[in-house]
Amino acid sequence: MNATPLSSTDRTRLGRKSERGLTDRAGLYEVLDGGLICHLGVVVNGSPRVMPTGYGRDGDTLYIHGSTGARSLMDGQGQEVCVTITHLDGLVLARSMFHHSMNYRSAIIYGAPRLVTDPDEKFAGLRAITEQLTPGQWDVVRQPTRKEIAGTTVLALSLEEASVKVRTGPPSDEDDDYALDVWAGVVPVRQVFGTPIPDPRLRPGIPVPPHVTDRPNPTHAAT
Repeated sequence: MNATPLSSTDRTRLGRKSERGLTDRAGLYEVLDGGLICHLGVVVNGSPRVMPTGYGRDGDTLYIHGSTGARSLMDGQGQEVCVTITHLDGLVLARSMFHHSMNYRSAIIYGAPRLVTDPDEKFAGLRAITEQLTPGQWDVVRQPTRKEIAGTTVLALSLEEASVKVRTGPPSDEDDDYALDVWAGVVPVRQVFGTPIPDPRLRPGIPVPPHVTDRPNPTHAAT
């Protein structure tokens, strides 16, 4: 695992609430590895566009995929983009409206992604994306054909320039407001996986595989 601290650039240097920033790369890995979707910000024909999409991490490379006809991906290669991942852990209800907040873990990655053309890396990138969503799924399903791979765009984005920001804990009210008769605290937010629903066309006798039934729910930060 890369022990290099997170970069400090004009884009990743936190201004407001800088004390919430993390400087160790392990914090970045934790946010990325615990997520399911990211949001890709890219300029298409001079207009900003933010697209939710699946992703996967392999070392210090983030892989994003989509159709070869997706303008957000095709226009994103070679130009500067922004990728964000956010976990909402709690609603912070304060005694004053001004101090309401959220407990969260978030990461922002900047850079110019490259189009993955090497067949082996493309295969590995698609595997990383699949395993991000459902670990163990890649090894039990039919592998993509050459035609399917050719119809898929995979972008690789370095994690060199990134920032991580985290908030935990109770509200931070003004001293005078602690005497108000107003409830204050944190409402935890949890993401859980439900009971798997079989495909109506599933052949009888095929059980839900253990990597699906036994998958743990996403981890959550202390609120």
